Amino acid sequence: MPDGDDARVIKVVGSLAEVSADAWDACAGDGNPFVRHGFLSAMEDSGSVTAETGWMPRHVILEGADGRLEACAPLYLKTHSYGEYIFDWGWAEAYERAGGRYYPKLQCAVPFPPAPGPRLLVRGDFEGDARRERLTILGAGMTKLAEQLTVSSVHITFCDKETWQVLGDGGGYLQRLSQQFHWHNQNYQSFDDFLGALSSRKRKSIRKERSKVAELGLDIRTLSGSDIKERHWDAFYDFYLSTTDKKWGQSYLRRSFFSMLGERMADNIVLIMTFDGDRPVAGALNLRGADCLYGRNWGALEDYKFLHFECCYYRAIDYAIEHGLARVEAGAQGPHKVQRGYLPAPTYSLHYLRDPGFEDAVADFLKREKAGVEYEMKQIVAEMSPYRQAD
Repeated sequence: MPDGDDARVIKVVGSLAEVSADAWDACAGDGNPFVRHGFLSAMEDSGSVTAETGWMPRHVILEGADGRLEACAPLYLKTHSYGEYIFDWGWAEAYERAGGRYYPKLQCAVPFPPAPGPRLLVRGDFEGDARRERLTILGAGMTKLAEQLTVSSVHITFCDKETWQVLGDGGGYLQRLSQQFHWHNQNYQSFDDFLGALSSRKRKSIRKERSKVAELGLDIRTLSGSDIKERHWDAFYDFYLSTTDKKWGQSYLRRSFFSMLGERMADNIVLIMTFDGDRPVAGALNLRGADCLYGRNWGALEDYKFLHFECCYYRAIDYAIEHGLARVEAGAQGPHKVQRGYLPAPTYSLHYLRDPGFEDAVADFLKREKAGVEYEMKQIVAEMSPYRQAD
């Protein structure tokens, strides 16, 4: 698939195995663990992401005149909208009710975790206009592929703001604004230092929750790297199944995925495991990036009051402070996170729709949705922020 410049070629590959890990990671960088070759290939090699599960890899790569990889993007041909967290079920229903065919569609995303970050990956030695040019080429390549495959749409979800702006300003993509709840490190030296930034009432509430967990007498450990053994993954997979059975009734991830993740990205893993005596009873899986701790999965075999908050939020904050990380991103959903120090943060997505009439309708919806999201974020900060007001 030529890009209009004879010196460059855009290709579509059906597996990460077709791309050198070093070449891919030279584009992905080390800031966000989810777009690295190790994470994405573990999804494929474990059978968690395949055509049979509705995620057919169609990764886009851009090669320069010298044959080196200049840019790439994780792309999937999808037959459903599960595992995305930027919801388009209503769009699909409306389009099909009007006689259209919404699925399959192309999804540029990290399968399953709603972790914002780069989606169009450009090699680190390209900066400024050269970088933006390659973002534009990848974006155009995906729309051309959509036309060749006669699919309804291309969706780039949880992308970085730069990509959102480049492809949304004349790139043919509609911009969508959503929100999550993130914790930001204000150079805190300890958890008590963080608590000191909160209002008295919120500070007391968090201390009460943590003391109640302490009274349970559980052993909570933070594991990384070689400290994580197969027995830990066995236990954590049970936690994962327990959660998916309760909430969704469908388990996306295979047991082998966790072993592969441990083998390929051991130093990025922060696994918070809870034991009742010698018996593992709950766990929270996080991945560490260059300046952020990302919440990934949580599960428990029993219901312990406040343990979820302790493992997923407070221990994550503890870890970020201890290791000098700038923020904690604790995943999807979350107004309940606000009183625990996590405030609204914008997230960005892009959408290309081949049907002009459908595009107009979605554009109108997104305009109204954006105004609502911006208003809600401001109101949450003004009315619910747990932080002390400046004098």
